[in-house]
Amino acid sequence: MSEAVRFSVSLSEELMGGFDKLLDQKGYENRSEGIRDLIRDFLVQEEIDKNREVVGVITLVYDHHVRELTNTLISKQHDTTAEVISAMHVHLDHHNCLEVVVARGKGKVLHAFADGLIGVRGVKHGKLVLTSTGAELPK
Repeated sequence: MSEAVRFSVSLSEELMGGFDKLLDQKGYENRSEGIRDLIRDFLVQEEIDKNREVVGVITLVYDHHVRELTNTLISKQHDTTAEVISAMHVHLDHHNCLEVVVARGKGKVLHAFADGLIGVRGVKHGKLVLTSTGAELPK
């Protein structure tokens, strides 16, 4: 790990108080850890915005009784230009299932892939969460 660099930041008391309260709620040991996480999050968002390779987790809740829904979701996973790394299927109750798909690819490709899954008739809710592969992030 590289040597730490110290710097100072000027904030209003109100903003600092709100930040300290949030850090306490989230269990951070100190402000430095919180600042590091904010910077990392900013850098990950930059990777996504620049359409670099990222990893995405797509969650889908759907009614498996909808005709051809399961086959459509599987076909879309096979047909995507994104690299589907893993998929997990969970039975929530008699009617509802949760599908979790982990995929890798360019940010725009993963957005399009997720939108294609979420938009299928019978999908009740879907969400895409993107993060870095770690390749572009400094330590």
